[in-house]
Amino acid sequence: MTPTGLQHVALPTLRSDVEAEVRFWALLGFVVVTPPATLAERATWVQAGDGTQIHLLYVSEAAERSGHVAVVAPAPFDATFAALTAAGFTPEPRTSHWGAARAYVHTPGGHLVELMASPPGSAPSPR
Repeated sequence: MTPTGLQHVALPTLRSDVEAEVRFWALLGFVVVTPPATLAERATWVQAGDGTQIHLLYVSEAAERSGHVAVVAPAPFDATFAALTAAGFTPEPRTSHWGAARAYVHTPGGHLVELMASPPGSAPSPR
C-alpha cells in the first residue's frame, strides 16, 4: 500500500483577506497555483514544495475559526520565526513536542497555524 498524506485543507477566507493570506503563506514556502477552471471562482490555492495545498475558500462573511493547520516550517526554524515577526506576525513559542520547537501564529484571516521545526516521529531539525 502506498502511504498517503494530507493533500489539502480548505480555509474559509474573506475575499478582502486573500492577498494578505497569500503573502502570509509565502513566508512558509507556499506559492500560488492555478486551481481547475471549474473551481477558480471559489478559491485561491497555494502549494508547498511537497504538494500540500491550502485552499483559501471564498466566503461572504467571517466564519468561525475553531481548528488549526499544522505545518513544518521551512528550515531553519529560527529564520522562519524571524521572517514572520519581521512581516508583522507574532509567533508564540509553545512547548516542544517530539524533540522539536513549535510556535503558534495567526494568519491575516484569523486562522491558527502551528509551526513545527520537524514533523512528529522524525529527527528534530536544528532550531
